[in-house]
This record gives sequence, structure tokens and C-alpha cells, in this order.
Amino acid sequence: MSPSISLILATAVSTAILFLSTISSAAPTSGVRRPFNRIYAFGDSFTDTGNSRSGEGPAGFGHLSSFPYGMTYFLRPTNRYSDGRLTIDFVAQSMNLPFLPPYLSLRSTNGSKSTAADSYGVNFAVSGATVIEHSFFSENNLTLDMTPQSIETELGWFEKYLETLETRDKVSLFNDSLFWIGEIGVNDYAYTVGSAVSSDTIRELSISTHTRFLETLLNKGVRYMLVQGHPATGCLTLTMTLAAQDDRDNLGCVKSVNNQSYTHNLALQSKLEELRIKYPNATIVYADYWNAYRKVIKNPSKYGISEKFKACCGIGEPYNFQVFDTCGSASATACKEPSRYINWDGVHLTEGMYKVMADMFLDGSFTRPKFSYLLNKKLNGL
Repeated sequence: MSPSISLILATAVSTAILFLSTISSAAPTSGVRRPFNRIYAFGDSFTDTGNSRSGEGPAGFGHLSSFPYGMTYFLRPTNRYSDGRLTIDFVAQSMNLPFLPPYLSLRSTNGSKSTAADSYGVNFAVSGATVIEHSFFSENNLTLDMTPQSIETELGWFEKYLETLETRDKVSLFNDSLFWIGEIGVNDYAYTVGSAVSSDTIRELSISTHTRFLETLLNKGVRYMLVQGHPATGCLTLTMTLAAQDDRDNLGCVKSVNNQSYTHNLALQSKLEELRIKYPNATIVYADYWNAYRKVIKNPSKYGISEKFKACCGIGEPYNFQVFDTCGSASATACKEPSRYINWDGVHLTEGMYKVMADMFLDGSFTRPKFSYLLNKKLNGL
């Protein structure tokens, strides 16, 4: 190995270590090199930083703009489905970037113009969104209290956003941005529970649509992409509340639902491998949400967590959750230490859990290839 190559690799590794050491940083710091100048995020309520408003998003969670949402970090509601920051917020902070503005807030304040507000990226994720287009659910009479947006909607928003940029800005955007594809597709399964639509049908339609979405981004020139799989949805409070008591796995979670997410993730990973071969100039990282979540369930005390299944904010036994009396309603209350809980409102996670997931993804414990591999490719212009 030549000295020049050794120097390049050493510099890349040193920069990567510096970056990973800033994961816990609470705010952008001036004078620190950013691995990416922009982040563009997509997904559902696990990633949405404000594209949903009160009364929108997942059915039954219409109190988003009321306390105690946002109680931990922001000290006020911010239209995030949590007590504080989400995984994408920690990702932005780790890269010395401000929180990503929600796309709809930019449209409402600036019309079609691109301004300084989105100079570090934009969040297109919207709560309740599906992968499969809304028309499918409408045709199957499954639209009750359902968010009409899908990942295709988010792609449309992104394309409208691109129209506001100059050609040179578009080139820079694709070469110098991280595209964070947050968890999406869990709602597709949830909206069809109890219907004649099979989970196999949902998986096939969801994976094919998701793949087309990713290919569209790659064809536009995206070079650095992270794609999250589904979490262990069988461990969520809502699932635990509704499922039969004899439907449990070795972690105490709902076996049938966890198996559904596991099978979905296998199919997604297979497609990602095909995309890596088809687009060799792009770096595509898979974030293993399912196993990361399960690791916390197996040993919660290691992460400062004492309650695996109960919701921090809610009411009722045995899980502090009732479908028609969710967090933000008059009768619901919030726990004093959300960081000791995994579940925030029964469907979404606490800031503490989102932080754990961010750390696991960014330090490479549950990403394939490791996130540092993507980072080094970026730092070396590969």
C-alpha cells in the first residue's frame, strides 16, 4: 500500500471516529466538519418531524399538538409522536446539522421557493403513511380514519422540491446528501387487520412499491442511502394489548406480528442486495431495526430501561393503554421518567429508545454494511 493511500485511509478513519464520537451532541457546533451537508428523510410517524398536524396521522392519536407530547426535550409539542427527539433528530445532531424542517411547513411559509430554512435538508416523512398507494385501501374499503399519504406522495413532494433548485444545486444535492429512508410499511399491515387482504399480498405489494421508490431515487443520482427495516412490531404496546394471550414469542412479544415483520424485512433485504448490484456507484446501508429493538427487549437495564411493554403516556391496565383514550386525552397521564420506557404512547417510542436506536445504527452495531463504511465512501468521494 502506497504512503498516499495509507494517509487517505488514516484520515478517513480518524474523521469517522471523530464523527461517531459526536453522536450524543445536543446541538450543532461551529467549525466542525460535517460528513454530509444535507439529509433528506422519508418514512412514517417514527421519522415525521411535523408533516402531520393534530387530528391527522395514525387513527386514535389525534392529540399530537397537546402536552405531554414534546415534554422531554422541546418542553412543548412539536408535532412529533414522542416525548422528545426521534432517531432522525439524533442523526442530524450527530452530523452537526440542525433538525430537519418538515416539507409541509416549508410549503406553507415559503410557497414553492427554496430558502435557507431547507439548506441542510428536508423531512418528507408523514405520520400514518403507507408504502402501498391509498387507492388500494380505498378499493378494499379500508380507508376509515386512514392517512391518505403514501411513500409515493413523499416522492412527489421531493420532486416538487427539486423543481425549486438550480441545476448545479441538484448535482451537489445528490453527491453530498444522506438519504435516510425511515421505517415505513407497518401501517400497510395494520390497516388490513381483520380484512380479507392477506399479509402475503401486503408484503408483495409493499416490497415492490418500496423498491420502485428506491430505484427512482437512485436513478436521479442518489449515492448515499440508509434504509430502515421494520422494528419488532409485536413488542409495541398496542399489539400486546390487542393480541391473544397465547400468541407470544420467547421475548414475551406477539409472535405472529413479529414473524410478519421479520418476513417483510427478509424480502426487503433481498431487494436491497439486488439494488446494490444494479447501482454499484451507490452505497446502500440496511438498518436492522428488528434485531436492534429485540436486543433492548432482551436486556433493557443495559440501556437504562425498566419497562419493556407499558406505555409511558396513557391510561388503563395492564399496559397503560386504551385504544380510544390515548396519550394527550384528558384522562391520560405521562410517567415521570420516559427514558425508562421503550413505548411512549403505545405505538410510538420514547426519546430514550429513539436515542438507543440511533446509536446502534450510527455505530454500525445493526447496519449492513456498517455505517462507517458509507461514511468512509463519502469522505473519500467514492
